[in-house]
Amino acid sequence: MPEPQEPQGAIAGTGMGGAMDLAVSEANTLEKGPDGPAPRDRARSLWSDAWRDLRRNPVFILSALVILFLVVISLWPSLIASGNPLKCDLSKAQEGSQPGHPFGYDGQGCDVYTRTVYGARTSVTVGVCATLGVAILGSVLGGLAGFFGGFWDSILSRVTDIFFAIPVVLGGLVLLSVVTSSTVWPVIGFMVLLGWPQISRIARGSVITAKQNDYVQAARALGASNSRLLLRHITPNAVAPVIVVATIALGTYISLEATLSYLGVGLKPPTVSWGIDISAASAYIRNAPHMLLWPAGALAITVLAFIMLGDAVRDALDPKLR
Repeated sequence: MPEPQEPQGAIAGTGMGGAMDLAVSEANTLEKGPDGPAPRDRARSLWSDAWRDLRRNPVFILSALVILFLVVISLWPSLIASGNPLKCDLSKAQEGSQPGHPFGYDGQGCDVYTRTVYGARTSVTVGVCATLGVAILGSVLGGLAGFFGGFWDSILSRVTDIFFAIPVVLGGLVLLSVVTSSTVWPVIGFMVLLGWPQISRIARGSVITAKQNDYVQAARALGASNSRLLLRHITPNAVAPVIVVATIALGTYISLEATLSYLGVGLKPPTVSWGIDISAASAYIRNAPHMLLWPAGALAITVLAFIMLGDAVRDALDPKLR
């Protein structure tokens, strides 16, 4: 009577069983790897997928490098400009490029290159501070209104309608014309005052959409408090549209500051600003176009970089575009 075979031997003895046993062996080898068990893939999230897409997007890389350069020269302008932006020599007024002064001189005999470099600090400060203020105020008001709804939601909707009816440039002419301060804070406060309704509308709609999801309803059924629902479940899934709009709006606020300064109601001398330099150079555009070319070019490149960055972030955070 033949001895009974081991199960492994019985499987390996047949053609199909041998193939099956080989497949199982290969699967175990792939799972373990040559140096032991292979690590399991980490759970993927919207933010990890977005960061992976951004790293592969040349538009994001280019715009991020430009913005990084602007931030560096805003913090340390003396790295590439050793002169004083307020030091002028009337004997050199409207002169063109010279050794050590590649951009020439403006109508007051100030170095255009130095003023263009130092003007980045003002523009970046205004844009970043205004964007942070608008994003925080608009997100808090819109998020609370969208979460609780009812009476406060109706009040906020009517208030935002009123602010949307105010033209931005006209509002700046009226409100900032009575301000005598030469600092950036009145301009930043004006931008926050008229800019928060847009972010508020977006945050409200995003929160209303997020609070209807099943995981929020399940957390509410398990007894989660309103603060926990907002901070742990709704905010992380509703903040992406706000980030996208705020990134694009940053470039808009920089151009708005230059527009108000050009009209004479924004920043005022001795503050160094691209808008102030463009306004002063507009009268000499025929005789000395270099006075207008360089600050206007720096402004255009800065605004374009932030808009490109916002578009790249939008493409990465929108699941419909994947």
